[in-house]
Amino acid sequence: MDDTPMPLILDLVEWVAEKPRPYGEVMEAWRTSCPRLTVWEEAVDRGFVVRRHIDGAGAIVEATHSGRETLAAHGRA
Repeated sequence: MDDTPMPLILDLVEWVAEKPRPYGEVMEAWRTSCPRLTVWEEAVDRGFVVRRHIDGAGAIVEATHSGRETLAAHGRA
């Protein structure tokens, strides 16, 4: 595990779990220039969110089953 605070990762997963978000919107909201604060990368690496392509909509980001389970385990569901 790296130095990325779990509450920030959970914030991202919770936000995406509300509804699938366009990839560009996610990158705009969660990008960082700090190499020690990699919320997006950690959420993806841990399998909490996934990016996929939907015809007509482009790339979207959504919470995975594992991400939703993790939210529930942390009282966020």
